[in-house]
Amino acid sequence: MTKSLSSFQNQNIPKINQRIDDLLDQTVFDNELKSMMAYSIHAGGKRLRPLLLLAIIETVQNILTKDDFTVAAALEAIHTYSLIHDDLPAMDNDDLRRGNPTSHKKYGEAHAILTGDALLTVAFQWLSSLDGDSDKTVKLVTELSAAAGPSGMVIGQVWDIEGVTKQYSMDKLQQLHENKTGRLLKFTAQAANVLTNVSKQLADELVGFTTNFGLAYQIFDDIADVTETTAQLGKTAHKDLAQNKNTYPNLEGLQQAKLDLDNVIKHMNENLQRMSEIDSTLDLGLLRGFIQYLQLDGEK
Repeated sequence: MTKSLSSFQNQNIPKINQRIDDLLDQTVFDNELKSMMAYSIHAGGKRLRPLLLLAIIETVQNILTKDDFTVAAALEAIHTYSLIHDDLPAMDNDDLRRGNPTSHKKYGEAHAILTGDALLTVAFQWLSSLDGDSDKTVKLVTELSAAAGPSGMVIGQVWDIEGVTKQYSMDKLQQLHENKTGRLLKFTAQAANVLTNVSKQLADELVGFTTNFGLAYQIFDDIADVTETTAQLGKTAHKDLAQNKNTYPNLEGLQQAKLDLDNVIKHMNENLQRMSEIDSTLDLGLLRGFIQYLQLDGEK
């Protein structure tokens, strides 16, 4: 029976949340700081990144371990820190995140900065607590720091800020998206490849799939900023256009952006086809669910 992403979400989001809470209890001893960290990391996010990580592991080995959930929690902590800092007045200056006041609106700018700092650093503390062998831990720390740092998410954010005053080529915009949004999504495959014993052929296709998903997800998000309301988004709508940001719809128009999204989704389907040729026993239903997530005529 083909696995359903919706069932997988219902089963594993509570486990992700519980692992986050357990880790916060084990590593954060000031209750006020813990509350500020929990406020943002439990603010109603879709858990897309940890779910993609766990879905890949489930697909290739059919079992999830405590270490897998610890890596998933660390990944969500990094993502949440980036959102807190992205919302700050010095960055995007957003009042809403997931329909709730942003961290700096609720706790003040200084506390929001420190909360983001705490989530960034505790993620690596969590990774260092894995039960598995130390070589795998080092590989995971190396991959996540590269994905989140100056060769990944941070440089993407720098380019995003600088793009307010200049117009990028489409190649540059794709590089921006692949770093700012795509690198943490690509990390899901890199981490799964470390945590499991997949062949190099299959590992390469998983990295390709998540790289394409990262780009597709950002194009999808760019389109949503133009077509959806603040209530639908849970954050301020049409802000990219108002700030003259480099996005797919802003640079090439909404219709072409939709065509580009379709093209990247085509590449994702090709990744899945090659995976099935490498191992015909794989149930790829969970990964197909992430493609369905990107359908513009469906529910987010």
